[in-house]
Amino acid sequence: NVPDTVGYAVPAEYGALFAYLRHHVRGIARAVLSCHCHDDLGLAVANSLAAVENGARQIECTINGIGERAGNAALEEVVMALRTRAPHYRLTTGIRTRRLLPASRQLVALTGSPVARNKAIVGANAFAHESGIHQHGMLRNRQTYEIMAPEDVGVARSQLVLGKHSGRAALSERLRLLGFEFDESALNRVFAAFKALADRKKEVFDTDLEAIALGQSGEQNGPWRLTALQVQAGIGSDALPSASVRLHHADGRAVQEAAVGDGPVHAIFLAIERASGCSIELRQYQVRSLSTGEDAQAEAHVEIECDGRQLHGRAVSTDTLEASALALLDVINRIERRRRHSPASEAAA
Repeated sequence: NVPDTVGYAVPAEYGALFAYLRHHVRGIARAVLSCHCHDDLGLAVANSLAAVENGARQIECTINGIGERAGNAALEEVVMALRTRAPHYRLTTGIRTRRLLPASRQLVALTGSPVARNKAIVGANAFAHESGIHQHGMLRNRQTYEIMAPEDVGVARSQLVLGKHSGRAALSERLRLLGFEFDESALNRVFAAFKALADRKKEVFDTDLEAIALGQSGEQNGPWRLTALQVQAGIGSDALPSASVRLHHADGRAVQEAAVGDGPVHAIFLAIERASGCSIELRQYQVRSLSTGEDAQAEAHVEIECDGRQLHGRAVSTDTLEASALALLDVINRIERRRRHSPASEAAA
């Protein structure tokens, strides 16, 4: 084993070290040369590959590159470099690469150490494209900007992230996948609304696009409106957090429901589900302050799963519980509007 324990080596000299050993140590052919590289200079993977080019046949590496100080050579990067550049290295590892992402996520869950979004191979952005030029190229031929298939490492598919840098082609394609098709004039109006929203948000989700698309048909933010909210918290093991909500529907209905939950937010969500008649599965809930001081506005985000789709809701209020209720109602309204505009509902009508 030839370690670079402090991560000081550079590829040329580390590779040369292995070449020297191969040519000057008697009987070296009977041994398996092994490299062990640290990432203090960000060269652990490059040094490992240099060692391979010069005779190393064992690479000591770790999933996600975890290790002392700056970490070790990342297993997933080494493996995919050897696989993607197979004509150059002419070596195989025998590793089932489709398990790389699941293994990475399991390690994150066990250690609590998250992976950077821009981490190669397993990062959230590894197969995501936001630039308009890149998205247009991906729509024509994904090999334009991807040197490996996302499925090969366990990623379901490439992702076109819609943001302020996205163009009309990516927007039109995403709308088509969501079931919306517009003529040139209508698409111009949708694109203008999309760009205005993208300037305010880092990422535009499918539910945002649906709201924009449905807005072009004259839809409002309803049909449900929250007209009353009463919450009771409580302290101690005998406390029963409860919530009562009153919703008004665009068709004139007024519905009032109450629920008891594990906490005030849980109780609110249960009461809204009962009142609206919409059953959901909450995937994520977040609240953050938009400013400072006692009168700071709270921004609530919810992510739910309904009919096999991930949907997002957002609301802002100076009352955290009200923001949470309005965020969930935002999602429920989008679900109902979409159902009313689905081909099935149109056929029934």
